[in-house]
Amino acid sequence: MVAETWNLLATRWDFFAGLLLEHIQISLLAIFIAIVVGGIAGILISEWQRAARPTLAVINFLYTIPSISMLGFLIPFSGVGDATAVIALTIYALLPMVRATYTGMSNVDPAILEAATGMGGTRWQTLVRVKLPLALPVIMSGIRNMVVMTIALAGIASFIGAGGLGVAIYRGITTNNAAMTVAGSLLIALLALVVDFVLGFVERRVKMRSRAAKRTNRRLAVGGLAACGVAVACALLPGLVAPAPATIRVATKPMTEQYIMGNMLKDLIEQDTNLKVDITQGVGGGTSNIEPAMESGDFDLYPEYTGTGWAMVLKKGGTYSEDEFYQLQAGYKEKGLSWVGMYGFGNTYGIAVRKDVAERYGLKTYSDLAKVAGKLRLGAEADFFEREDGYDALSKAYGMKFGSTMQMDIGLKYDALEQGQADAIVIFTTDGKLSKANATVLEDDRHFFPSYECGNVVRDEVLQEHPELRDVLKKLDGTITETDMAQMNYEVEEEGKDPEDVASTYLRSKGLLK
Repeated sequence: MVAETWNLLATRWDFFAGLLLEHIQISLLAIFIAIVVGGIAGILISEWQRAARPTLAVINFLYTIPSISMLGFLIPFSGVGDATAVIALTIYALLPMVRATYTGMSNVDPAILEAATGMGGTRWQTLVRVKLPLALPVIMSGIRNMVVMTIALAGIASFIGAGGLGVAIYRGITTNNAAMTVAGSLLIALLALVVDFVLGFVERRVKMRSRAAKRTNRRLAVGGLAACGVAVACALLPGLVAPAPATIRVATKPMTEQYIMGNMLKDLIEQDTNLKVDITQGVGGGTSNIEPAMESGDFDLYPEYTGTGWAMVLKKGGTYSEDEFYQLQAGYKEKGLSWVGMYGFGNTYGIAVRKDVAERYGLKTYSDLAKVAGKLRLGAEADFFEREDGYDALSKAYGMKFGSTMQMDIGLKYDALEQGQADAIVIFTTDGKLSKANATVLEDDRHFFPSYECGNVVRDEVLQEHPELRDVLKKLDGTITETDMAQMNYEVEEEGKDPEDVASTYLRSKGLLK
C-alpha cells in the first residue's frame, strides 16, 4: 500500500497539487474569517460579561450539529460549492476561537488591570496595550487548535461539490482505489502538521519581549505578508493578462461511471470547441443537490438517468418508460433544462444477495426475497431510502420488509456483502464489481424498477450562448452499451485505471477523440 500510494502521488502529482491548492484556499479563507469574527466576539463578551454565557451557548449548540447536517442546512441558502463549505467551516472554527479569546482576556490578572487604570490608561488603551498582549499566548493556542481542526474538517467539503483533498478521499472510496484515499488523507495530515509547525514558531516568537526580538518579529511579519501578496498576485495575474475562455461547469454524481462520463464530456468539449470545462466530481446527494444547482446556474451540465429525472425532479408517479421521454423533456423545458446526447445505455437498479443466502433460501426473484426479507439485512446508498422509486415503494410493491437496513457509500456495498455485514444490497446493472462479486442478482418479476437511460442534462441558457455545444453532445448519442459501461467501470474499480484514461481510450476507440 505504501508503494502504491507513493507511486500514485508521483505519477498524478498535478491532480493532487490542484486539490491541495483548493484545500488550502478553502481552509485559509474559513480560518481568516473565524479569526476576525471569533476574535472580535471573544473580546466583546470579555468586556461585557453578561453577553458571554448566551453567546457561548449559541456557539456551543452550532458546534454540536453534525457536519453533514450543517452542509444540508446551508445548501438551500448558499447552494453547493466552495461558498457553503467556507460558511460551514467558519461556523465550526468559531467555538475554539471565541472561547480561547474570551478565556485569555478574562484571565488577565486584575491587579495588572488596576495598575494600568491607576496610571491613567483609558479602557481602550488597557484593552490594546495590556489585556490583548497578555492574552495572546492563550489566543494563539486556540488558533493552533482551530486551524488543525479546520484543515482536517475541510475534507468533507467535497460532499457538496467543493474542491480540496476530500475529492481524492471520496473518489478513492467510490472507485475502490485505496491508494487514492490514503494519498488524500496523508496530504491533509501533512498540511495540518506543517501549518501547526509554522503557527508554533509564530507563537514562540510572540512570547519574546526583547527589543531585538520585536524588530525581528516585525521583519518576519512584513516578509510573510509580502510572500502572501506575491502568491495572490501570481494566482490572479494570468487571468488579468489573458482572460480565461468561457467555462462549462460539469457536475457528476459519486459513481465510477459518472466520473468516466464527466471526463468524456471534458475531452470532447475542449477538443471540438474553444470552451474550457471545469468538472466537479462526485457531488454528494447526487440529483438532489445537482439539479437545484443547475436551476440556480451553479452547474451547466451533468449526466442523468431518465427514471431518476421522472421521479426525483419532476415528482411523477408510476413506473417510467422511455415512451414517456417527450413528457420528461417537456417537464425539464419548464425548468430551463434540456436532455441532449443520450449515451445509449441504461443503468437500472437491481437487488443482489450473497450466494450462500440465495442457496439457503432458494432465492431467484424479488417475490422469493419478500418471503424471507424479515430475516435479512439490506444495504443501500443513502438516497435509495429517500427516493420516490426507492425503498418504501419497493417494500410496498412486493410486500417486502427487511429485518434491518444499513446506509452506506456506493463504493462499500460489495465489501459489506462479502464480509457478511449485509445479506442483500441494491446494485446498479453496470456495476464493475458485479461480475466478480460473491452475489446472485435476483429477477424483478413484477417489473418494479423503471427505465434509467443515461443522457446529458444541460441548461438552455448555456445552449443559447454556445450553440456549438449541442453538436458536441449529440456525438455521444448511442455510443455506449450497457456492456461497455460495465467494462469501463470494471477497469477503474478492479484494475485500478484512472477514469480519465478509461474515458479517453474509449472515445478514441469510437473515433471521437483525436
